[in-house]
Amino acid sequence: MHTITSADGTKIAYDTRGAGPTVILVDPALNTRWSGSKPELADAMAQRLTVYCYDRRGRGDSGDTLPYTIEREIEDIDALIGVAGAPVFLYGYSSGACLAFEAALRLGTKVTKLAMYEPPYDDDPAGQSAWRHYRSALREALANGRRDDAVAAFMTRVGMPAEQIAGMRQSPYWPSMEAIAPTLAYDAEAMGEDATLPTDRASRLDAPTLIAYGTASFPFMATTARALSDAMPHGESYALDGQTHDVKPDVTGPVLVDFFTR
Repeated sequence: MHTITSADGTKIAYDTRGAGPTVILVDPALNTRWSGSKPELADAMAQRLTVYCYDRRGRGDSGDTLPYTIEREIEDIDALIGVAGAPVFLYGYSSGACLAFEAALRLGTKVTKLAMYEPPYDDDPAGQSAWRHYRSALREALANGRRDDAVAAFMTRVGMPAEQIAGMRQSPYWPSMEAIAPTLAYDAEAMGEDATLPTDRASRLDAPTLIAYGTASFPFMATTARALSDAMPHGESYALDGQTHDVKPDVTGPVLVDFFTR
């Protein structure tokens, strides 16, 4: 493990593997730098790329500094670029894709390519209403110190049945999710108040961008990927056959390597 100091003094933990041009992986909600299938994805990409996996602020081995702003998270990525050497590629997954988009937009020529998997923006009125309800429930739970309810609100948001959430509350890994529950608000901030598609700002992103989605995922993800890529000067959408929002690293890895090394 290595650490860097971000602009506001926050320590950010990261690891690297592989060789070649640098890609920084930007995690979604409730993920740390080696959680889930991250090791498999990093290994798949490390054959052609130098892969940076880092703990976003407030997670894992990284510190945090309040109050939170999205600018501070972008400064964390900028600090990683300072270590890796510009320019770099960014890959963000789910809400991490939204943060990666914001970083690519604001860091300019330091980011030469961006890949996103299912950024969960949704212009459907029902989807926006559900998002506002989630943000309200999340704020209320965190303001009252109920981290368990904050995690449960997120699980409900992504479609998990109540009985499954009840079972997860008894699992040995539930406390680790509670520990980083405050960062759910960080991911929500990256997506905006209504989680609407940022098509106007996307039109100003010069970096070539790949937006992938799974054909077996939530239906709005395909609509979002196509609309967002169409708004970008150098955007393209890509369908991963049979994949859900829980995409498999042996499927995404080759697609990302191909895009970044073209």
